[in-house]
Amino acid sequence: MADDSTEHKDGERIAKVIARAGICSRREAEAMIAAGRVALDGKTVATPAIKVGENQVVSVDGQPLAEPEPARLWRYHKPSGLVTTHKDPQGRPTVFANLPKHLPRVVSIGRLDFNSEGLLLLTNDGEIARRLELPVGGWPRRYRVRLFGKVSQADLDKLAHGRTIEGVKYGPIVADLERAKGVYSWATVTLKEGKNREVKRVMESLGLKVARLIRVQFGPFHLGQLAPGAVEEIPARLWREQLGIGRKKRPKEPDGT
Repeated sequence: MADDSTEHKDGERIAKVIARAGICSRREAEAMIAAGRVALDGKTVATPAIKVGENQVVSVDGQPLAEPEPARLWRYHKPSGLVTTHKDPQGRPTVFANLPKHLPRVVSIGRLDFNSEGLLLLTNDGEIARRLELPVGGWPRRYRVRLFGKVSQADLDKLAHGRTIEGVKYGPIVADLERAKGVYSWATVTLKEGKNREVKRVMESLGLKVARLIRVQFGPFHLGQLAPGAVEEIPARLWREQLGIGRKKRPKEPDGT
């Protein structure tokens, strides 16, 4: 008799199927599986590696999964003072607790720090999130940054070749000085990796402090005039075109001849 580790030749991994149903993230689905809360055709699943066939039934806590919603993508203007997480151990307010109640369960594409602002993309589809987050995609992230400290364009040009800070290597960054007055200035910063606190750390390596950080672009998507705290859905036609994702074609019907 085959055990739970047996994989079907066709189908998607069970944790991915659960995540696409909108119940939780893939990581949370893996935790549910480890806790014995997930079954496939009535048999408890012990590994997230198992694949689900087209006609098989996945259940969580005894309840069959609903059909997955179509993939959707939203722009959200994250205000300062929110953590990009569902639950914060320190009890700070979170992005997801402050989203409009009509939204389905969503995940963020990347994160913005507690005090950072601007464009945060949200989706109900984990695969879209992974597609946009992976470094191999090379999607540019653009920020407007208010800096504290004397700085010139020549200083910012030093970032174009990348930097290594405390053993962490940061890729090339394009930084353009917009204007400066005394010890305060504004700059536009474009990078492709988006490592944790990247902008703040590279600016500190130049002797500067980041007083304000606003993300205005992620890949082909822009913040535009979206108000702080507002959410706007991106039409599927637009994001599918930008990400190179086509709709599944219907099978060709016979000619009838």
